[in-house]
Amino acid sequence: MAGHAGRKSGLVWAVHLSVAALVVIWLLPTVGLLVSSFRDRDQISASGWWEAPLPVEQTYRVRTDPEAAVERHGRVILSGNVFDSEDSAGAGTVTGFGVTGRAPAEFAPGESAPLRGGGRLTVARDGSFTAEAGAPFGRRGPTIYFEAASPPKVTLDNYRMVLGADGMDRSFINTLTVTIPATVIPILIAAFAAYALSWMEFPGRGLLIAAVVGLLVVPLQLALVPLLRLHETVGIGQSFMGIWFAHTGFGLPLAVYLLRNYMAGLPRDIIESARVDGATDFQVFTRIVLPLSFPALASFAIFQFLWTWNDLLVAKVFLPAASDTKVMTVKIADDLLGSYGGDWGILAAAAFISMAVPLVVFFALQRYLVRGLLAGSVK
Repeated sequence: MAGHAGRKSGLVWAVHLSVAALVVIWLLPTVGLLVSSFRDRDQISASGWWEAPLPVEQTYRVRTDPEAAVERHGRVILSGNVFDSEDSAGAGTVTGFGVTGRAPAEFAPGESAPLRGGGRLTVARDGSFTAEAGAPFGRRGPTIYFEAASPPKVTLDNYRMVLGADGMDRSFINTLTVTIPATVIPILIAAFAAYALSWMEFPGRGLLIAAVVGLLVVPLQLALVPLLRLHETVGIGQSFMGIWFAHTGFGLPLAVYLLRNYMAGLPRDIIESARVDGATDFQVFTRIVLPLSFPALASFAIFQFLWTWNDLLVAKVFLPAASDTKVMTVKIADDLLGSYGGDWGILAAAAFISMAVPLVVFFALQRYLVRGLLAGSVK
């Protein structure tokens, strides 16, 4: 056995690969969302976010103006540039053109294509075109279909649109108004309850611990309607106070369970020495237990903050439908998704703005996460 004491397990590489795969799976959607938020609508619809650094080939249609035609040597000549159109401005370089929508890139740049009404059409790579016919083109000039390779575009217009949306700044403040109290209140209540269940002897303590564990598996959807009726009965109804109490009730079982496991693993000698010195339970809790339990407090704060910030269901139930009380998730779902449902760039920018604050909180406190979750698992 001595020869095997310092040898690593042969499955270490498998663990490393599994962790790397999980990290990649977690990061890919976030990176894709970030990249898409800086792209314009046309390029998002034409290619995936992983192709953002590459030129994008898109198809355009341009109607020519027959009044711009001139007559030379008995021929009617119409010239111009396909990139002068508002829809195709800045599209890049022409990679192919055609005279029908079924084959928009049938001819290579510089070739001569026959027009359906007679005549020939030539489109150069820089977008300049020449249509020549033996008779006037009529009231409508020839329609040019072409395919162009557009260079990658990076724009902040999506963020300007989202930040300039009506009421978005108010929704951000409303989200903070809901999230901060809904995170602090259950931590305060759960900390006192966890200390009592860990270090205070009283009848029924075991039943209370079992009840807390049982409440962890109760789905919150079962309590939404009864809790809302209770709020209306006591007079708080759909309000910020109502949603604070709702998030507090839904978050307390996990908070008490997590903090109780951590506090129960604290050294007993420290607490008994403080009591011998005459410290009360409140002094032991505030001066010894609470500072030592900071990893567990931060761990639960991460969970509660992320859950309340990204919550949509509880916000729609316990907050009025008025625009001045909407949080960001409701604002995005009701207003932006309805108005810009096909504009993925704007939706990606709105989603990433809503993710920015939770990401900052997570990375600021993530070093306490594992310590808090593993508390009490090893004795």
